[in-house]
Amino acid sequence: MTERFIAFEGVRKSYDGKSYVVRGLDLDVARGEFLTLLGPSGSGKTTTLMMLAGFETPTHGSITLGGGRIERVPPHRRNIGVVFQNYALFPHMTVGENLAFPLKMRRMSKADVTQCVRHALDMVRMSSFEGRRPNQLSGGQQQRIALARALVFEPQLVLMDEPLGALDKQLREHMQLEIKHLHNRLGINVVYVTHDQSEALTMSDRVGVFNDGTLQQIASPHDLYEAPANPFVATFIGENNAIAGEVVELSNGTCRIKASDGSLISAIPGGGLKIGARTTLVLRPERISLAEDLAGANRFTAHVNELIYHGDHMRLRVTVCGCDDVRIKIPAGAGRTPQPGAHIDIGWAREDCRALAQS
Repeated sequence: MTERFIAFEGVRKSYDGKSYVVRGLDLDVARGEFLTLLGPSGSGKTTTLMMLAGFETPTHGSITLGGGRIERVPPHRRNIGVVFQNYALFPHMTVGENLAFPLKMRRMSKADVTQCVRHALDMVRMSSFEGRRPNQLSGGQQQRIALARALVFEPQLVLMDEPLGALDKQLREHMQLEIKHLHNRLGINVVYVTHDQSEALTMSDRVGVFNDGTLQQIASPHDLYEAPANPFVATFIGENNAIAGEVVELSNGTCRIKASDGSLISAIPGGGLKIGARTTLVLRPERISLAEDLAGANRFTAHVNELIYHGDHMRLRVTVCGCDDVRIKIPAGAGRTPQPGAHIDIGWAREDCRALAQS
């Protein structure tokens, strides 16, 4: 069994004593795990991180780290490194002095400080920048230094709050891999907050999806993408088509859904479904095919409303099964592209769509 390193038990947080920004959070994190907290603004993910860091105190419940409760332990005594979006580097200090600061606060010897600073700079491949000041560095270099400062005192846990949000797309994607490789090499725990779904799927061992102060689902990136627990997770993670319908048949791990136009769709049922219940059927755009040889698949005629060029692929927006906003992703060079106004045959496998209970 994997060792539990972090645990939230019945944690709630309120700032006004009436409404809760985090509600009844139960969450276990394994030792060495890279966990990402994902959700829209105001969903409770950053407040959860701040309670773990010690910058906020839970209104109710307990938080344990390494087996000991930490709700009343001050931040500087938790042995946690923190990286923020704005880097939080001291502008009047050199890179080396920024990294040395938390070590001097721990009253380390001068020789040990020098050794630890050099080691941390080596980890982020910034050894030649020790004498520069933050304003002499690019955004990506500053983020590397902020990461090195969070690691320099060898913390048991590193927390990251939207650390790549200020970087351009190419640099952000590069830094995602840098952080993931560093995590793999060091084996430390990372709890990472973002609203970027792609970032969460790329970097994490598991992802916890928050909405309205509640943890909606926690799972591996693969399971989160392929088997969302509810319509919110399905539409928030990646891109999904949502088709409303009613459950008319339910047996042996399969179901049939009657769409608003009377079409019958075979799907995999999620939890809590009953005959006659309203449901949301979710289907990824890349799982819909224009091929004619889909044996046993759901097959329908769709009306093409719009064609959008994306370079490496095309997007079709079609009307089918009573929904006029179903999107289909077609790889570039896949053959003849249907034009707006055309009627086309499309299909998808039963295993590629899930019928979820409406909340």
